[in-house]
Amino acid sequence: MSAAAEVLERPAKLEKKPNLLMRTLRQKQAKIGLALTLLVLAIALFGPLALPWLTGSTSTEFTGRPFTSTGLFGTDNLGRDVFSRFLDGGLKLLVYSALATGIGMLLGVVLGMVAAYSGRRLDGLLMRGNDVLLALPQLVFAMLAITVLGPQGWVLVLVIGVTHAPRVARVTRSAAAAVITEDYIRASEMYAVPRWKILLTEVLPNITGPLMVELGLRMTYSIGFVAALSFLGMGMQPPNADWGLMINENRIALVVQPWGVILPVLAIAVLTVGTNLLTDSLARASANINVGN
Repeated sequence: MSAAAEVLERPAKLEKKPNLLMRTLRQKQAKIGLALTLLVLAIALFGPLALPWLTGSTSTEFTGRPFTSTGLFGTDNLGRDVFSRFLDGGLKLLVYSALATGIGMLLGVVLGMVAAYSGRRLDGLLMRGNDVLLALPQLVFAMLAITVLGPQGWVLVLVIGVTHAPRVARVTRSAAAAVITEDYIRASEMYAVPRWKILLTEVLPNITGPLMVELGLRMTYSIGFVAALSFLGMGMQPPNADWGLMINENRIALVVQPWGVILPVLAIAVLTVGTNLLTDSLARASANINVGN
């Protein structure tokens, strides 16, 4: 057999296309966003473990007079070390934001896929109820719920998660509606595959691109909402260390002792910029994959 015939008889190797994550990380802005995000995550995760040996005090210990230059970044409104409170103040913010994002994504994805795959009557009923929730301002709804139920951690997480769900549901429904008309969905229906299995094994894997983008956006908004509610006194409560609470406590002496405000503002800003860069990169990578297909 000739060499040409052998080549023709060999099975063609399928070119392995990079997945969404690899496409995202190849972008320069994604690398910058990942570095910024990991920097703030490292401070939030390992900061509490570094106390008190790194600063010589805990986040609730009084180290001097209020708003003095004692220590690396001075003291806060009650005389506690600013750097200690900064290192100890990011973990709960990130945990609450992640939990709220997870709840919002779970509720929204389930609602959106069910609405897209169900009949017109149920779809219309679910989406009209969704529109009612979309009409409510997120921050106002969160403040009202926290006022009624109290400024507790689980209330904060649940309220923010519930307010995310309608927006996630709308994106999920739009993405799923484009998938359920494909032939492989019809083939699964012909073989009497249960609907829940079709949604989990056929629909959900094919809408991960838009959902990953929405996940990044919701995480960014969750961070902002948790910090804003803490700033308004409706999130984490004293004497807990929290970046949003630090801004509120120390804003009265911004000119005299600015570090109590600057450090948490910088951390939240860097984290927001980092997650936004990652989200933009995810959106671009997802669009390129769709075009390639």
